[in-house]
Amino acid sequence: MVLGNAGTATGAYANAYRLDPKNRDAALGYAEALTRSSDPEDNRRGGELLRQLVSRDHTDIRVLSLYAFSAFEQQRFGEAVAAWEMMLKLLPAGDAGGR
Repeated sequence: MVLGNAGTATGAYANAYRLDPKNRDAALGYAEALTRSSDPEDNRRGGELLRQLVSRDHTDIRVLSLYAFSAFEQQRFGEAVAAWEMMLKLLPAGDAGGR
């Protein structure tokens, strides 16, 4: 976030996303800002945006990671586990997450 100023970051990402909703980086930044908000409605919207991003590309580790943690935070444990399992399948053979 922009030096701890979540409101500014959320506004900037919202504007970038509004200007180019197909830009994955803008969408992911906006989703992350929404999921970090203290507003439950923002969290819900961020989770929905992350679900859309996962449905477009279920091989993007950054998207899957944020989606998994967002789902976990919202107590959607089945979705969180499914996302983490997808991430595990994307790791190179023999890689156990750096262990």
